[in-house]
Amino acid sequence: MNSIHDNLYQQGLVRPREGRVLAGVVAGLGRRFGIDPWPARLLFVLVLLLIPGSQILIYPILWILMPNERTSAVPVAPPPPPSPEPA
Repeated sequence: MNSIHDNLYQQGLVRPREGRVLAGVVAGLGRRFGIDPWPARLLFVLVLLLIPGSQILIYPILWILMPNERTSAVPVAPPPPPSPEPA
């Protein structure tokens, strides 16, 4: 499963951490193909209406397969221990 996630991540198919409505699947698809999230959601719903029952299968499968967007935060080192006070 990690190889699938890594492959999709390299292709730019990730679920963003910001701007999600449910799981971020359609927002991630829209970002990948250069479409704003709301028009992408509308297009996704319209396509799914053409194929009856597909919304029950496609969205959860994409939810499982698409990895979350990785954070680029650098871990912060813990503060140094306090120095002993002079006597």
